Amino acid sequence: MWIPTEHEKYGVVIASFRGTVPYGLSLEIGDTVQILEKCDGWYRGFALKNPNIKGIFPSSYVHLKNACVKNKGQFEMVIPTEDSVITEMTSTLRDWGTMWKQLYVRNEGDLFHRLWHIMNEILDLRRQVLVGHLTHDRMKDVKRHITARLDWGNEQLGLDLVPRKEYAMVDPEDISITELYRLMEHRHQKKDTPVQASSHHLFVQMKSLMCSNLGEELEVIFSLFDSKENRPISERFFLRLNRNGLPKAPDKPERHCSLFVDLGSSELRKDIYITVHIIRIGRMGAGEKKNACSVQYRRPFGCAVLSIADLLTGETKDDLILKVYMCNTESEWYQIHENIIKKLNARYNLTGSNAGLAVSLQLLHGDIEQIRREYSSVFSHGVSITRKLGFSNIIMPGEMRNDLYITIERGEFEKGGKSVARNVEVTMFIVDSSGQTLKDFISFGSGEPPASEYHSFVLYHNNSPRWSELLKLPIPVDKFRGAHIRFEFRHCSTKEKGEKKLFGFSFVPLMQEDGRTLPDGTHELIVHKCEENTNLQDTTRYLKLPFSKGIFLGNNNQAMKATKESFCITSFLCSTKLTQNGDMLDLLKWRTHPDKITGCLSKLKEIDGSEIVKFLQDTLDTLFGILDENSQKYGSKVFDSLVHIINLLQDSKFHHFKPVMDTYIESHFAGALAYRDLIKVLKWYVDRITEAERQEHIQEVLKAQEYIFKYIVQSRRLFSLATGGQNEEEFRCCIQELLMSVRFFLSQESKGSGALSQSQAVFLSSFPAVYSELLKLFDVREVANLVQDTLGSLPTILHVDDSLQAIKLQCIGKTVESQLYTNPDSRYILLPVVLHHLHIHLQEQKDLIMCARILSNVFCLIKKNSSEKSVLEEIDVIVASLLDILLRTILEITSRPQPSSSAMRFQFQDVTGEFVACLLSLLRQMTDRHYQQLLDSFNTKEELRDFLLQIFTVFRILIRPEMFPKDWTVMRLVANNVIITTVLYLSDALRKNFLNENFDYKIWDSYFYLAVIFINQLCLQLEMFTPSKKKKVLEKYGDMRVTMGCEIFSMWQNLGEHKLHFIPALIGPFLEVTLIPQPDLRNVMIPIFHDMMDWEQRRSGNFKQVEAKLIDKLDSLMSEGKGDETYRELFNSIIPLFGPYPSLLKKIERETWRESGVSLIATVTRLMERLLDYRDCMKMGEVDGKKIGCTVSLLNFYKTELNKEEMYIRYIHKLYDLHLKAQNFTEAAYTLLLYDELLEWSDRPLREFLTYPMQTEWQRKEHLHLTIIQNFDRGKCWENGIILCRKIAEQYESYYDYRNLSKMRMMEASLYDKIMDQQRLEPEFFRVGFYGKKFPFFLRNKEFVCRGHDYERLEAFQQRMLNEFPHAIAMQHANQPDETIFQAEAQYLQIYAVTPIPESQEVLQREGVPDNIKSFYKVNHIWKFRYDRPFHKGTKDKENEFKSLWVERTSLYLVQSLPGISRWFEVEKREVVEMSPLENAIEVLENKNQQLKTLISQCQTRQMQNINPLTMCLNGVIDAAVNGGVSRYQEAFFVKEYILSHPEDGEKIARLRELMLEQAQILEFGLAVHEKFVPQDMRPLHKKLVDQFFVMKSSLGIQEFSACMQASPVHFPNGSPRVCRNSAPASVSPDGTRVIPRRSPLSYPAVNRYSSSSLSSQASAEVSNITGQSESSDEVFNMQPSPSTSSLSSTHSASPNVTSSAPSSARASPLLSDKHKHSRENSCLSPRERPCSAIYPTPVEPSQRMLFNHIGDGALPRSDPNLSAPEKAVNPTPSSWSLDSGKEAKNMSDSGKLISPPVPPRPTQTASPARHTTSVSPSPAGRSPLKGSVQSFTPSPVEYHSPGLISNSPVLSGSYSSGISSLSRCSTSETSGFENQVNEQSAPLPVPVPVPVPSYGGEEPVRKESKTPPPYSVYERTLRRPVPLPHSLSIPVTSEPPALPPKPLAARSSHLENGARRTDPGPRPRPLPRKVSQL
Repeated sequence: MWIPTEHEKYGVVIASFRGTVPYGLSLEIGDTVQILEKCDGWYRGFALKNPNIKGIFPSSYVHLKNACVKNKGQFEMVIPTEDSVITEMTSTLRDWGTMWKQLYVRNEGDLFHRLWHIMNEILDLRRQVLVGHLTHDRMKDVKRHITARLDWGNEQLGLDLVPRKEYAMVDPEDISITELYRLMEHRHQKKDTPVQASSHHLFVQMKSLMCSNLGEELEVIFSLFDSKENRPISERFFLRLNRNGLPKAPDKPERHCSLFVDLGSSELRKDIYITVHIIRIGRMGAGEKKNACSVQYRRPFGCAVLSIADLLTGETKDDLILKVYMCNTESEWYQIHENIIKKLNARYNLTGSNAGLAVSLQLLHGDIEQIRREYSSVFSHGVSITRKLGFSNIIMPGEMRNDLYITIERGEFEKGGKSVARNVEVTMFIVDSSGQTLKDFISFGSGEPPASEYHSFVLYHNNSPRWSELLKLPIPVDKFRGAHIRFEFRHCSTKEKGEKKLFGFSFVPLMQEDGRTLPDGTHELIVHKCEENTNLQDTTRYLKLPFSKGIFLGNNNQAMKATKESFCITSFLCSTKLTQNGDMLDLLKWRTHPDKITGCLSKLKEIDGSEIVKFLQDTLDTLFGILDENSQKYGSKVFDSLVHIINLLQDSKFHHFKPVMDTYIESHFAGALAYRDLIKVLKWYVDRITEAERQEHIQEVLKAQEYIFKYIVQSRRLFSLATGGQNEEEFRCCIQELLMSVRFFLSQESKGSGALSQSQAVFLSSFPAVYSELLKLFDVREVANLVQDTLGSLPTILHVDDSLQAIKLQCIGKTVESQLYTNPDSRYILLPVVLHHLHIHLQEQKDLIMCARILSNVFCLIKKNSSEKSVLEEIDVIVASLLDILLRTILEITSRPQPSSSAMRFQFQDVTGEFVACLLSLLRQMTDRHYQQLLDSFNTKEELRDFLLQIFTVFRILIRPEMFPKDWTVMRLVANNVIITTVLYLSDALRKNFLNENFDYKIWDSYFYLAVIFINQLCLQLEMFTPSKKKKVLEKYGDMRVTMGCEIFSMWQNLGEHKLHFIPALIGPFLEVTLIPQPDLRNVMIPIFHDMMDWEQRRSGNFKQVEAKLIDKLDSLMSEGKGDETYRELFNSIIPLFGPYPSLLKKIERETWRESGVSLIATVTRLMERLLDYRDCMKMGEVDGKKIGCTVSLLNFYKTELNKEEMYIRYIHKLYDLHLKAQNFTEAAYTLLLYDELLEWSDRPLREFLTYPMQTEWQRKEHLHLTIIQNFDRGKCWENGIILCRKIAEQYESYYDYRNLSKMRMMEASLYDKIMDQQRLEPEFFRVGFYGKKFPFFLRNKEFVCRGHDYERLEAFQQRMLNEFPHAIAMQHANQPDETIFQAEAQYLQIYAVTPIPESQEVLQREGVPDNIKSFYKVNHIWKFRYDRPFHKGTKDKENEFKSLWVERTSLYLVQSLPGISRWFEVEKREVVEMSPLENAIEVLENKNQQLKTLISQCQTRQMQNINPLTMCLNGVIDAAVNGGVSRYQEAFFVKEYILSHPEDGEKIARLRELMLEQAQILEFGLAVHEKFVPQDMRPLHKKLVDQFFVMKSSLGIQEFSACMQASPVHFPNGSPRVCRNSAPASVSPDGTRVIPRRSPLSYPAVNRYSSSSLSSQASAEVSNITGQSESSDEVFNMQPSPSTSSLSSTHSASPNVTSSAPSSARASPLLSDKHKHSRENSCLSPRERPCSAIYPTPVEPSQRMLFNHIGDGALPRSDPNLSAPEKAVNPTPSSWSLDSGKEAKNMSDSGKLISPPVPPRPTQTASPARHTTSVSPSPAGRSPLKGSVQSFTPSPVEYHSPGLISNSPVLSGSYSSGISSLSRCSTSETSGFENQVNEQSAPLPVPVPVPVPSYGGEEPVRKESKTPPPYSVYERTLRRPVPLPHSLSIPVTSEPPALPPKPLAARSSHLENGARRTDPGPRPRPLPRKVSQL
């Protein structure tokens, strides 16, 4: 049975539980659980991370923890009772864990590892806390470390700042908001600004001395030197080096490491230097022989200096090498460091180029204890401490020092009878009063233990040596008295003995007889002469002698006069026990000299402060002793002295002695009667203030009033204790009178001079310190009243001195901070006077920082939810006095411009923040009663209105993001809680006072605006929070957005008809609120839109305004990142909203205006779809098709559906920028063209918009034109640029702007040049289907055609698409997907290549147009694309599969032509046509015939470098035919069975037969050409082909060609309309298995079969005649090489109709099944490639026509099966195999140009019935994989010509105007065509009767006349004789082909639905060749 738990309430999971049992709760290790019930070893409860899911789990999996339970029962809350720091650590580490993993994912490795270390540290520290074995101090330390690390981690991860008090988190509900603000600010500043250390220390470590000429021991002395004051500022650090230059005691770090301590900030400047003096221990001369002298002397060696400024960067200077300099003259050794600093180079030089002192230096900051903690390793190893000279900046009480510093300065000595100067050495001893030498009290410096004697260094031959060596003598105080220092002077001989001879001595006593020590300063000592054997041990013999030249003892004048020698030392005492001051001694011994008391008291002010504080207690005892002795006589003097000492302690140097004085007052002061005299003298001074002219002394007295009162109070207490409280009243009266005097002096206004106000300021600044003293003797209320009266007496006039005003405020501030104010009783008394002064200052906006601080302190004392009566009354007073002025102050300071300097700006923010915290504190404290009183206090509605407007404005300011730092979420939430509470109170006042007839738009608008920005705050968007943070916020405050949303709805409903005032203004703000992803909030707010539509409908009959505003705002908001998919669904769905409100759609459907309403909702929903897609796409980094497609979708929506011109133009420019970024220049130009089309050539002024300045419409359109032309130029779309050039040129011409017109014409000309000269790549086109629900709306379940990039093939395109959609699955077939794919929750991509079908064929079919020009029309302005898929219908005949091989042809029509504003457009319509096997066979043959003609033409005109492609093609056709290729068709379609079962196919069968016969004719001609050019080694193959051809003819039943011709004349057709272009062919080899790559140089397999037969000599002669040359075949193949003829793809040899254009295996696409692959025998007809790989004919120059004379021309049948018989009878057939087949030939009659006649139509009896009812469809040109176009044959059905593969070469392309071409090698061209007479141009020719082919006989004479052919000749058809061409029409030969010829693309078929739209046989006007349809 499940029992509710009593104690087991909270636990931590210690092992993961999967929850596999019924009702089991899945738990992870580390989860915390709340337990509700228990039963037999199981618990029931929930995990705190997900409290909604409850379940059961084993009790053994949970470790129980102590917790307290709140709200026992159903909604109980469990709070762990562990330390709050532990709780915080646990929750923080949980949050960090998730974010830490994200860091790894985002590749932020540095932070990832740092955070990992910190987390481990925190876990270690947590263990220490949990174990609980730490001492109190250690626990504090650990918590400090924990919180520091938590704060660091939170800051790094961008989490919130946590307010803390003593390391524990603070609940903002438990403290006042001002206190919370201070805690936050304190932590923020602590985080931002490191505190500057006032104390600094220099760490020095000596490494070694590097010098080449060592060999002696050295002493190295470091010290700090002030070059500004020319004196050392520190003691010395002394260490010894061995002969190798290394420290002598390496095992003792304190000997070679030192810390120079207590450097002040003022000493970190560049003129402070580290000086290093090096002394060597050895012989006198450095170069002396070793045996010269055995005595060791200290001798100067070198010096080094370094400025401390070099260390201020903070880096450790490891292994710093200091240069060591030597002194040139030893006499200047004492100042060598100064000379180096001053760079006086002449006085010193380097010891050696490689000499240097290796040291390590580091500057440390902070007090010494902090340094000990932070650098514990330094101290644990040992380091010597080097002090500053004298006391440090701050003297600490209890510091014991007694150091005497002696500097051995200089000496003056006589020669002593020697010829040279002496080598003087000074030896120093300390001798005590008993004559014994004191041991170990001479310190050479830190790092070296003290010694008993000192030997100076020796200067060579110098009678006036200067040493300047500093020594410290740490002599104990008890040894000081009677001790003296003796200096002995010896001459050091350099002779062999090296003896030292004593020649004199000096001495100096350390203390004078009167008890004073040796005064500081320089002392010139007398040098007493003596001999070597003089016994100086007996001190009595010389102590009576004079020691100093300034002091005479007794009558020893003779001794003085006798000597000129002297010795100077400088002494300096640093002692806390001894004094050198006689006045001080006199004062302390006042009882021995009573007569000197007055003088001593007067001199006290002149004594150095350090002397006074050393003897502070003794001095104070002395003063109060004198006062007790004779208060009348000395009272005033003692008072002044006391004031001097008190003020001395205010000095920062002696500040630390205040506690000494406090201790003295508490424990040692015994002046029980002193209070009377002190009060009396103090009152006397206060009374004199107003009259006194000089106020300085009085101000000194007032400064000291705190301690004077302390002495008064303590004295009175001592008196009361002694007397039992006598004279109490008298004392009170004295105090009252004293304060009366004070009040009088305070109330005086300063007249003229500011001295009085200065005194007032001094009094006020120290007065608050007196309160605590008065409280020791008086009641709280009494003191409060005294203080109130005193402060109340201050003058309130503000024009007095500003500084006094500030001091006044500071006094108020200190009062509020004082102990007196914390008591509620006294607070109530003091509050009015405090508020009064605050009010005055705030009104004047003065001293705001101080006002803010005071107010903060006032509110800190008023705790939240304090319902005590006193607190409520205080709030009453504050609201009445300050609320209004507080609001005004906040408005004032936030409207000011922020200061520029960062320091001022921080201050400004602090003030604002403090005032805001004060306002929030006040509002939080206000209850219903306070709000009611406040609202009732307004006399008029105007006042109430102003107040509400003011408070709403302030709230809007508080909500601003910049109000608080971004990580202050805690503070923001508290502020929002207060704001929403206040708004709920004030909304009632709004409803009651400002509705109906009192309606006020401004105040309601302010209210709604506040509510909207409140809801939109970032800190309230809980969806962005971590789950734990969200849970905490919801538990504490709930979702404040919903509360405010409900309030908005309620207030809106109250408005009634006044709602119209807010339509459409509030649509945007309310829409913004509904975009927040909070379901409840949306449900509340969306119905308001219905209301708005309803009211707008009532007012104006429609809601256009609502619609316009809604759409405008939706765009801007959603592009900012607001809104989501759910919102779109909610807006459009029929989900019920809250309460009684149905869904938005349902509400609208009930209205009379439902149609327009529903339409609006649909429009908005569709817009949201596009905007959401747009936003998602824009989040990605690189520009891709998705971004562009999305922008296009949105842009079109704005134009077509919404007609929003401005938004449309904005998105045009966004799209333009995307295209430029992606380098889609053509698309960019088309995009900008959309904007250009909206503008006119007018002078209408246009406003500034986007990046355009203010300008006229004409100027903007001109600018756009030029930009578009530039982009068309960069995109190589020059034809479009030309049209725009013309347009703008027209404008320039109309304005007579010839300068710009000239430029424009030049630009146009340059574009023409580029068309002809530059190479253009023709892009591939790909069809892409996007299937599945996971695609964006603008792509979902749609298909597009995409224009590929340059050089982009299918594989590359497919990979690019998969990269753009990484989650998409590539479909491996080309079939249309079914519904399951459409509805799948996935992404499917279907990609395959398609063939473009150009719409206009005119340019493509026109003869004489170069390929450079045609290539543009093949791939531009394409609407239609085609794709073929082969399949078998019915049962497949294994013997002959052609019987069942059908082709499914899919035509795709786009919504816009490509290229356009995007690289891809949606497919608008698709048409699928099935082609029967017979139709398929016809098309295969047509294409193969066309291919053969092209190759033969190329061979004839020498465009092929070798004949292999033609050989292979012929071999493929003939060999396949022999092996059953054409015969398969015969078997399939010519059998009786088929003809009977398909009677409708009669014409088609006839057509197939025609094509077969035509192929035979072409083959025959081809073999003739082949024979002419075939190389010798391939003759056997040629012979074999000829043999096989005759076999093939016989199989077709062709015995005699001429006979056959009559029945079935040959006509070279253009091909079927079904011919399509393969955009990416990949051929299958003849054996049907091997895949031949697209760019293979030789795609045809060379099949070598040999035959002995050959063509007749007649055929050879014909070929020879045709080629116009008599050279051998070797010469023929010595033609100009062309890149385009070097390779041919197998696309020429395979049928395009059988295989699919779906991706082949070579292009990462689905493979055709084996049934679609055929054997090599079927090579002529078998489907070896995709249907769209056909070769299309292209126009040919008339000059390139060749006559094949043995075949007749006129009566040949028409090849186009699409024409019906009547059509074919009427329409004349063009005279060439150009794309104009089926159209009328265009004859040029002007300029005497040659005219090409139209070919007569085929006789009607030979026509086959039309296969379709569509109009004539010219056959588009196929694209070879080569870079040239494959051109068609010549006009006569048996004539051949060469296509111009290299269109840039005039040799190959010919003269287009005249129809004349020149052959590449001999510059000749023969045309053998039947040309029309000029007069035949207008009338169509009659149908001629077929005639037999005549022989070539008539032409032989022409050949014989000229060995070389004539340069140009044409044949007129009627005359059959050559007509020479005028020389002016000739074209020069160019030998260099372009680097890469252009790649041809197919043109688009011109027929669509209209069947016979072109029946007019008359001539058509010539179209413009380069028209841009979109412009």
